Amino acid sequence: MKRLIWLGLLAVLNIPQAQALNQEIRALFQPDPSKPDKRTFINQTPNTGYCASFPNQCASHNMFSIELPVRFTSSRYLDLFDWAAVKAPANWRRLSVINQQTQETQQLEVRVIGMGSKYVLNRPAVEIAGGANALEGHRRLWTSDSWAHGVPAPCQYSGAGDHGPDWFRFFWKTPSEAHCFKVPGHHIKWMYFDKLDFAYELRTPDPFKMSTGRYTGSLTYSLGPGADFDMGKLFEPDVSTLTLDFVLDVQHTLKVDIPPGGDKVVLEPQGGWQRWLDSGRKPSRLFRDQIFHISASSKFTMKLECEHRLASASGCAIVDGLQGAGGVDVSVSLPNGLTDSAGQAVKRMRLGVEATAPFQPGFYIDRKPGTLHFEVDEQQTHWMIDKAQGRPYRGNITVIWDSEVG
Repeated sequence: MKRLIWLGLLAVLNIPQAQALNQEIRALFQPDPSKPDKRTFINQTPNTGYCASFPNQCASHNMFSIELPVRFTSSRYLDLFDWAAVKAPANWRRLSVINQQTQETQQLEVRVIGMGSKYVLNRPAVEIAGGANALEGHRRLWTSDSWAHGVPAPCQYSGAGDHGPDWFRFFWKTPSEAHCFKVPGHHIKWMYFDKLDFAYELRTPDPFKMSTGRYTGSLTYSLGPGADFDMGKLFEPDVSTLTLDFVLDVQHTLKVDIPPGGDKVVLEPQGGWQRWLDSGRKPSRLFRDQIFHISASSKFTMKLECEHRLASASGCAIVDGLQGAGGVDVSVSLPNGLTDSAGQAVKRMRLGVEATAPFQPGFYIDRKPGTLHFEVDEQQTHWMIDKAQGRPYRGNITVIWDSEVG
């Protein structure tokens, strides 16, 4: 009795279970200086299946395919009133992708634009349907020609097919999410579809609104009769779900170049000191405009680090080494194409020790000129002149451009 129970347990444990399948899809964005408006992600997932066998056909139709080890097997014979079919998840579906460093979320959309496989018969098509050769046998086997030239609506011919005595490989474009039926013209004892080929299309987020980093997200499809990927009511898959794991790799550019000598900023009055010394009047301000060149493809912030600060001011200061100190205002003007958080042009925006709201490029900015404005206002200028004792006012002010924006 114990032996019989043990054998029964073994039988239950060995019942095959429907499996799940995962497939990673990667795409990369890098800014292109020759095409500053380019927002295209480049697919990094190698072609397999149909597009690996017929690369010219896929190139002419802008298609990309993945082949997966999924088998759809007929649960019984197919007769004259039965049918096989192709139905793909052709409608756009949306998923969230999340930056693994900043946790920033973006929306990605995907649809399947083509689907195919290779059907395998229990014996050669000529033996089932007759004909002078294998191709004619496959054409006679179905009521609407072969699976290459007799493509039922709404599916469309993709441009190529292949066959052998007992198998036929096909791939159809799927412009809508509907069944495309093929009805047998002869009794087929059994058959199966070997592998699942599909081509897809992505609607990616605007990379210029994304931070640098890796964004990941997943979308799960069902397989089988009445499911997302469906080969007909009689065809059961050996895999019940397919999960596409998306990885969007965003590699932005943020580079700032200061001309030689630009790290030494000398503040002077308008027209130089001699003009004011000759007039006997105090200048109304001290200033210097420093040009820089910026390349940017993503949002960034700016802030200051000060060697010296005034307790009464939010900016930096320069000091004479004793007790004299004067406040220095720093502002920035950015080139066209870079805007503030409200979408406005950036002209003399005040910088401080706290980071600004993010600046945002509308397209790739490639080595365009911007300006840092350093200025001591009239009150501070007069105070510094009155307190001057023949010592220069000095101080280090560090300007930080930061692309690590959460």
